[in-house]
Amino acid sequence: MRGRAGGRRVLLPVIDPLTPQMAGPTIRAWHMALALAAEHEVVLATTGPCTLDETRFRTCAVDAGGLRHLEQWCEVVVVRGFVMQRHPVLARSTKVVVVDVYDPIHLEQLEQGRHDGPRQHVASVRVAAAVLNQQLLRGDFFVCASPKQRDFWLGHLAALGRVNPLTYGEDQTLRSLIDVVPSGLPEVPPAAGRPVLRGVVPGIGADDKVVLWGGGIYNWLDPLTLLGAVDRLRHRLPEVRLYFLGLSHPSPEVPPMAMAARAVELSDRLRLTGTHAFFNERWVDYDERQGYLLEADVGVSTHLDHVETAFSFRTRLLDCLWAGLPMVVTRGDGFAELVDARGLGLTVPPDDVEALEQALFRLLSDGGLRARCRASIAEVAPAFTWSSAMRPLLGFCRTPRRAPDLVHPLTRAWRPVAPSTREIGRAGLFGRLRRLVHHLGRGELSMVSRRALSRLRLLGRSSPW
Repeated sequence: MRGRAGGRRVLLPVIDPLTPQMAGPTIRAWHMALALAAEHEVVLATTGPCTLDETRFRTCAVDAGGLRHLEQWCEVVVVRGFVMQRHPVLARSTKVVVVDVYDPIHLEQLEQGRHDGPRQHVASVRVAAAVLNQQLLRGDFFVCASPKQRDFWLGHLAALGRVNPLTYGEDQTLRSLIDVVPSGLPEVPPAAGRPVLRGVVPGIGADDKVVLWGGGIYNWLDPLTLLGAVDRLRHRLPEVRLYFLGLSHPSPEVPPMAMAARAVELSDRLRLTGTHAFFNERWVDYDERQGYLLEADVGVSTHLDHVETAFSFRTRLLDCLWAGLPMVVTRGDGFAELVDARGLGLTVPPDDVEALEQALFRLLSDGGLRARCRASIAEVAPAFTWSSAMRPLLGFCRTPRRAPDLVHPLTRAWRPVAPSTREIGRAGLFGRLRRLVHHLGRGELSMVSRRALSRLRLLGRSSPW
């Protein structure tokens, strides 16, 4: 394969299946491939099953040998998740490596593995952190999903030594090291097709008020408070219907979530299942989700109050923007701040059944409020299209380059280990010499004398004799 005229050869390897039932990480990789394909030769390769074809870029399923061949072919490789850890050829690559860290997997593991037992839980978090460290030490350029995430990852990169005189010297804003590339919206608005909910799902009628949970049920989310709110709400709004879009994740890499089982159990116990709460057992095809969004009255996303929330980016809420769907969301993440600031819906505190019930009632019963939210969404949505979101990545791939600290002799062998006593002493000596020259240059002999006497007294006090 040859790159487009003036373009680059770009590889996006994933481990999740490339099938119509795509989840968030694969959807993001797909749209990255689409955006890059406008200027470059792009291959989206999976080490799992592949049943999707695309005319604008190449899709394929590969084994280890096929991935080695593609690594030799490409000029730029865009990685995320566990693919580099599973395939060391990517870690050893001398090509330009872009790392997508929109998903803080180690923070997710804090919740996902809480019921696995202490030993396994500790191990899973350590593995996730090690996987991220491997990528953060190797990447030439990083992208994340929000300004708050960027601050978080800058701290992580700094702790690993990637914020250094060479990366800082290249760009004092460090945008050339890490920039914000949120997930986005399709340019084309959703279109209604065949009915998928009203009059199709037994128990959901044409005049019911539909609340849509637009994705999977993961351990760091909170469907339980939502079910409690619907249990209360049905007594004053009997036509309320809550629909969960997906239970079983399409990727075999993602284990069954304990929270999904707890949600079904609670719904059964409250006698909501099949009357006021509905669970889609299969994962809705990516291209079919628009029908569910267009038939819903309100979108909902509720989560727990923990550290994952603070640095999350709920991509399912982007679908609400795409479909003009007013939303009720839990406070605590960046998207909730946007909902509040721009009037896209209502926000509620975490773990507050009463507040959530009241917010759902207001939005479902007040057509004027929903109309105002839809108008606000129409103003905000254009800023979140994929073409807007991808600009930093597109800009980097036009002129890709290795990170300066990964190729310079002084820093390319850097590893995040504790500095030796000799290194600490050398750094301290250089600092004292710089201060001495500074004071002498300004004629401050008395200052030098005082500092010298102070140092001698300190040495005397610390002497073992």
